[in-house]
Amino acid sequence: MQNRIFSIDVFRAITMLLMIFVNDFWSLTGIPDWLQHAEADQDFLGFSDIIFPCFLFIVGMSIPYAIRNRIGKGENNLRILAHILIRSLALLVMGLFTVNISDLNVEVSGLSRQWFQILMVAGFFLIWNVYPKSKDWKKYLFAGMQVAGIAILLALFLVFKGGEDGSASMTPQWWGILGLIGWTYLISAPIYLFARKSTVLILGAWLLFTLLNIAEHAGWLKTPIPGGGAFQGFAFAGIAASLLLDRATDPEKRKKLPLFYIGTGILLLIGGLVLRNFFIISKIQATPSWVFLCNAIAFGFFALIYFVVDLKGKASWFDLIKPAGTSTLTCYLIPYVYYSLATYAFTLPIFLKTGIIGLGKSMIYAMIIIGITALLGKMKVKLKI
Repeated sequence: MQNRIFSIDVFRAITMLLMIFVNDFWSLTGIPDWLQHAEADQDFLGFSDIIFPCFLFIVGMSIPYAIRNRIGKGENNLRILAHILIRSLALLVMGLFTVNISDLNVEVSGLSRQWFQILMVAGFFLIWNVYPKSKDWKKYLFAGMQVAGIAILLALFLVFKGGEDGSASMTPQWWGILGLIGWTYLISAPIYLFARKSTVLILGAWLLFTLLNIAEHAGWLKTPIPGGGAFQGFAFAGIAASLLLDRATDPEKRKKLPLFYIGTGILLLIGGLVLRNFFIISKIQATPSWVFLCNAIAFGFFALIYFVVDLKGKASWFDLIKPAGTSTLTCYLIPYVYYSLATYAFTLPIFLKTGIIGLGKSMIYAMIIIGITALLGKMKVKLKI
C-alpha cells in the first residue's frame, strides 16, 4: 500500500470545493431545487445531499493509509488508539462549538455572532496549528499559544448563552459536520486497526453498520450511534475502496480497477433503488436508501478520478484546488471568519446573489477560500489534528 494516493487527495479537494460551494447557497435566491438540500421528510436526493457522504467516504479511504503510516513509524496499537481518541476529541470539540453558533443569544451573551466565530476559529488555530519543531525558546512560545487557544475556547464556552431567553448553555445537538466526522472516525478507525488483517472482518463491519441503519429505520431497534450506523457505512465503503486499491498490485490490475469501482457502484445503486420502496431518500433522516445511493455515487466518482489522475497521470489538472485536499480542515474553517468579516466590509448587489450569476459567485467564493488556504499554508498556518 502506497503512503500517498494522489487520487484520494484530488477526490478530497473536489469534495471540499463543492462543500464550500453548496454551503454558500444560503446567500442565494432563485437557484434550482435539485442543487439544494432536500427537506427532512422529502423523498429526494439533492446535489448538496451528496457532498458530506462523499467526504465520509474519503475519511474511510484515508484510514488504512494513515494507520499503515503510523505502524511504519513503529507505533503500537495503544499509541495509535490514543491518537485516534485525541483526533476524534478535537473534532467533537470543534463540532460542539460550530453547531451552537446559530443558537447564540447575542443580547444576553454580550458578544456578536461574528466575533464569536472569529474568536472560535482563532482558538482552533492556536491549539491545532502545525507548529514547527523547535528545541529553543520557540517551543515555549508555541506552547503558550496553544494555552491561549484553550483559554479562548473556555471563555467562549462560559460566555455562551443560547435560546430565546438566553438561558441555554452549549449542547451537542446533532454535533455539526465536524462532530459527526469525529464520531465516524472514533468508531471506524479502531475497528479497522484491529480487523485490518482480515478482509472478511472489515467487510463484515460494513455489513453490520448497514444492517444497523436498516434496523433503526425499520423500527426494529434504536442505536446510540449518531446517524444510526449510516456514517460508519460511508466510512467502511471508503475502506473497502482502499482495499481494492491495495490489491491492484500490477499495471494490468490497476487498469481494471475503475471497472471494479463502477461495478460496485452499480450494485449499490440497485440496492438503493430497492430500498427506496421501504425508506425515503433523506439525508437529514440518514435513511438506508440515501446511504446506498450516495455510496454508489462515491464509488463511481472515484473510478473517474482514479482513471484521470492515476491511470492518465493528470494530477496537475487539479493543482489549483490542491490545498483543499491537503489542508482540508483549514479550508473548512476559513469561511466562518470570511463571512464574519464580510458583514462589516461589504454587501453584494442582489443580481450577484441570484440564479446562475449567484451560482458563479458562490464558485468564485469557494476558489477564494481555497486561495486563502494556500496563502496561509505558505505562512506556515495549517491545522492538523
